[in-house]
Amino acid sequence: MRKAHEQITDDEKKILDALEQNAKESIDNMAKRFGFSRQKIWRIIKHFEENNTIWGYVGVENEEAKGLKHFVLLVKRSTMPIDPSSKKEITLSKLDSLLPESLKIENVYLTHGAYDGVITFYAPDLITAKRLIQALTQNIGLLFEEFLLLETLISSRKNGLKNPQMENLIEFL
Repeated sequence: MRKAHEQITDDEKKILDALEQNAKESIDNMAKRFGFSRQKIWRIIKHFEENNTIWGYVGVENEEAKGLKHFVLLVKRSTMPIDPSSKKEITLSKLDSLLPESLKIENVYLTHGAYDGVITFYAPDLITAKRLIQALTQNIGLLFEEFLLLETLISSRKNGLKNPQMENLIEFL
């Protein structure tokens, strides 16, 4: 079995791109489109699932339809050292246990630059979004020195896909 960090073939890239654009596309359609056998597509997808190249399948949703707003939280870490057991706890479980009700984490990134982390999430309103900062400050606040909360007005692209309601962007420009 190939390690996850090894390069993938051009055929595998085609299949990954197809899944990224539409994870519901049938194996038969992909096989016809790319001129591959159905078995080849299936084997590649299974291999991707086994080595965690594919972590899961998600739909790209319109958060407004669910009454949610999208937020981006930039986090600057303090210089306070963290012991290994605390690092493990924070990474594996602490963040999830701190989430206010009705707040849904989308992505968490560790970054290099002016801020050390980015958390993107959905919340019904700004007050609920600010509760995440309160929870972080109260529970692991010594680890952070600065937070910057941004509310997304409209997504022009999401998961690499163009928003089908792009005309709504015009009023924001």
